[in-house]
Amino acid sequence: MIVNSLGKAGSIGLVKQKVRRAPFWPPSVLLLVLVILHWTLPAELSAQSQPSSNNPEAASAPTDAQKAEAQARQQSSTQQTPGSINGAAVDSSGAAVVGAHIKLTRDGQPDQELLSGDDGQFSFTGIAPGPFQLTVSSQNFAAQTVGGTLHPGEVLLVPPIQLAIATNVTQLQVTLSTEEIAEVQIKEEEKQRVLGFIPNFYVSYVPDAAPLTPKQKFELAWKSSMDPVTFALNAASAGIEQAVDQYNGFGQGADGYAKRYGTSFADNFIGTFIGGAILPSILKQDPRYFYKGTGTTRSRFFYAVANAVICKGDNGRWQANYSNILGNLAAGGISNLYYPPKDQSGAALTFENALIGIGATAAANVIQEFVVRKLTPNLPNHNLSTP
Repeated sequence: MIVNSLGKAGSIGLVKQKVRRAPFWPPSVLLLVLVILHWTLPAELSAQSQPSSNNPEAASAPTDAQKAEAQARQQSSTQQTPGSINGAAVDSSGAAVVGAHIKLTRDGQPDQELLSGDDGQFSFTGIAPGPFQLTVSSQNFAAQTVGGTLHPGEVLLVPPIQLAIATNVTQLQVTLSTEEIAEVQIKEEEKQRVLGFIPNFYVSYVPDAAPLTPKQKFELAWKSSMDPVTFALNAASAGIEQAVDQYNGFGQGADGYAKRYGTSFADNFIGTFIGGAILPSILKQDPRYFYKGTGTTRSRFFYAVANAVICKGDNGRWQANYSNILGNLAAGGISNLYYPPKDQSGAALTFENALIGIGATAAANVIQEFVVRKLTPNLPNHNLSTP
């Protein structure tokens, strides 16, 4: 029974295996599958499946010329890649300069301009590579220019551009008045002393010295007459006169010496004020001797002698020296008021004394021109000219 059962079962399986067969595909289904496969295949596979009949590898690989052209296009594109320039404007303390004007210049031509921000910073973008210049300026600051070179695609950070405070150069021409110039020159003349102690105030070593005002003429006469050395010279003159018993009408002794001293001082004082202050102020003439110092000895000699009868006017022109001539006459006439009667001079003698005075002035001028300057040490600014 058991054997029969197994036999039946195995026989049944064998029978079934023999009965199985391939599935049946209708012709319509096969046609549909072929259409779908045809349209879904990539176009590239279809192209690759058709190699060149001559050289399949050469058809797919680029040529050397194509490679060089592609490389050149890539390099040119890289060289023209724009970049940017960034920086900041600061002052000398490092503080930001707001609103500074920044101008970018390329190839000598203006390119872009902008103003710095609240933090003093600025930025130029889209700048073609190459050399450039930045000019930074702002009110109250001196303009600064910096340069550099921007490389392709570079983000260039320029060091802070420091602006120095502008120096306002103002030409100020100070013009002194004529009176002020003359005052300065008088102060220099008052330092002129022969042998270092004898006053020599009435000589100007400035050829174009400023004219004196009447006030300055009187001040110069006063300082010359009241100088301590002047008193000492008058005292010496009175002593010599008493020693030789000149003007014996004054007598001898202290009383005679005092009278002689008084007349000597009066002669000097009156002559100085009339010939050096009063008449020069009225006639507008300069009482000073103007040192020449140049030219031949002969020309200088005649110049010195001529200055006894000519002088400079306050207008700078040479004219007759009426102040000296009339001053000698006036001083001689006034002296008759205090000399002894027998020593008083008449009109003729007064004129004679005036002529002697003119001659003495000429001799004094010659000494001034050739000798006195050499005996006057430390002449202050004797080459000073009028501003």
